[in-house]
Amino acid sequence: MRLTNGAVDYRSTLDPRQSLQQPAAAGPRSPVGAPARPGPYGPPPVPALPAAVPPVPPAPAVTPPPRPTARTPDDRSRARRPRPSRRRPPRPARDPYGPPQAQPPAPHPMPPGAGFTSRIPVRPARFSHALRSEWTKIRTVRSTMWTLGVMLLLVIGIDLLIVAALHNHHDTSTPVLAPGLFGLLLGEIAVLTLGALVITSEYGTGMIRTTLTTCPSRSRVLAAKAIVFFLVSFVTTTLACAFTAVVNNAAFGGQPVDPGLTPAVGVAVHNGVTAASGGEWLGATAGVGLYVALLGLLALSVGSLLRHSAGAIATMLGAVLLPLIVALFLPSSLESFREGMIRYSAPNGLASLYHVPMIGSENQNGTHQLVMLACVTAVALVSAFTALNARDV
Repeated sequence: MRLTNGAVDYRSTLDPRQSLQQPAAAGPRSPVGAPARPGPYGPPPVPALPAAVPPVPPAPAVTPPPRPTARTPDDRSRARRPRPSRRRPPRPARDPYGPPQAQPPAPHPMPPGAGFTSRIPVRPARFSHALRSEWTKIRTVRSTMWTLGVMLLLVIGIDLLIVAALHNHHDTSTPVLAPGLFGLLLGEIAVLTLGALVITSEYGTGMIRTTLTTCPSRSRVLAAKAIVFFLVSFVTTTLACAFTAVVNNAAFGGQPVDPGLTPAVGVAVHNGVTAASGGEWLGATAGVGLYVALLGLLALSVGSLLRHSAGAIATMLGAVLLPLIVALFLPSSLESFREGMIRYSAPNGLASLYHVPMIGSENQNGTHQLVMLACVTAVALVSAFTALNARDV
């Protein structure tokens, strides 16, 4: 509905073509009284009558041109070309037995020395090569430096502390070189650990396979390990104990002894003053070095048998410490067995080499304990050789 010329137009503004309500055309409104203009919603204009039009004559029939029967060159080029066949040609039939093969020509005999020669000199493997290999291993791994360093620190450090504490005390009841024992009782544990790690570390990392592949003779490998470790531990321990012996002799030697008193067991007196005898020097240097090196060699044998680092170290700690501890708790009815365990224990073996045995009043020099340890180590080493040759890696 809209207002047109003052009158209301009720015609709908819905466009029948779009079915949408269209708004009224915008523009100026016509003034009142003016004739209505044609528009989309106004009255349609009256069309003019057309003039008389003459009839149009029919168009003549057009006949299509005949279709050419032959193709032109352009049509031939546009035609689809046949694709080549992808099938493989049939293979010719072969004889199942095949043609007779020609025999290779006979090789010409080469004169001696005319074959391949390596630029690297090839020499047969010897025991010296195994020794050099094991020396390279033991001096390049960190475990050697750590264990031997801890051993030196304990042996020398504890001895220096004892010397500093007892330097002003005039005690003539103990041998001059005896204070070096206390540091060595703890330092030997580091040597045991190194002896076990020399071979168990190769089993842990798998390096033992490379070692035995390079040197198939297993007895040669174990012998080289035992010799190199024994020499390293013996020399290191002997040098450390020799240093402590020199310090103890300078600190506690030369103490005056009352002529009317009998010197204590193991104390050497020379010209009225305390001094270290030749046996004490030998036992406090080379003797304890040999004893500790044999303990380390025993740990190497146990490590070769167990092939496990923690197991070998724990076994050796028990073998060194348990006999003395167990003997202290045995009843008096087992007195003979108790004395034997104390006498041949590792701490008493070291103490006897310093001429301060834990049991017995006689002047022991540690020879029996050293021989016993050497026999036990030899048995364990033979067992390790037998097991290494019999078992698989």
